[in-house]
Amino acid sequence: MLELRALESHYGRIPALKGIDLCVAEGELVALVGANGAGKTTLLRALSGVQRVSAGQVLFCGEDITRAPSDRRVRLGIAQVPEGRLVFAPLSVEDNLKLGGYTRSRLERERAIERVYAVFPALKERRRQAAGTLSGGQQQMLAIGRAMMALPRLLLLDEPSMGLAPRLVEEIFVTIRSLKASGTTIFLVDQNAQAALAAADRGYVLETGCIVHSGAGARLLEDEQVQQAYLGL
Repeated sequence: MLELRALESHYGRIPALKGIDLCVAEGELVALVGANGAGKTTLLRALSGVQRVSAGQVLFCGEDITRAPSDRRVRLGIAQVPEGRLVFAPLSVEDNLKLGGYTRSRLERERAIERVYAVFPALKERRRQAAGTLSGGQQQMLAIGRAMMALPRLLLLDEPSMGLAPRLVEEIFVTIRSLKASGTTIFLVDQNAQAALAAADRGYVLETGCIVHSGAGARLLEDEQVQQAYLGL
């Protein structure tokens, strides 16, 4: 579904991504882990079309979208849950969700919002509540739900466990597994390498803009170098 070929991106003269080769097959949950500053968020921004690509290609379902604008990528089926959630605080929960489905028809939005409420019953209970008054965990649910409203074929998750209590982290990963089981292809970026790789079919390790390890999620969890560098073992 997704293929990156020798992808590069810069901030001015500073290289942020250096020749990234990566693929995500339909139906997979693929994790990208690495330390702060490794380039994980930059990579997701490049996939979403908000970060300029300096060289290489981004292919989605065989189509070259390297230069495609962000709105076209959403219409093709790529939706991102941003780091830090970035909900529209003054707007209601339901209005936040409706904004996520702006590329879809009214009927599609109605069906999508019912699916979101089925996955996150707490959001339905608070649908008239201002998003800014929700707890951190509820805001993360809302951010995921907002992306689900776009009916994505590929869901990009950027640090979904950031700043959450351990119990809420567990709940979020249960939801991620559930979305994958329902057929959504997921590319997950998270500093919680243990949880991310445990949930993933396959994983990549990013270090200073380069892929340094890749393989099955379970195998990477057992890799001594990965354990020492990213799992604190």
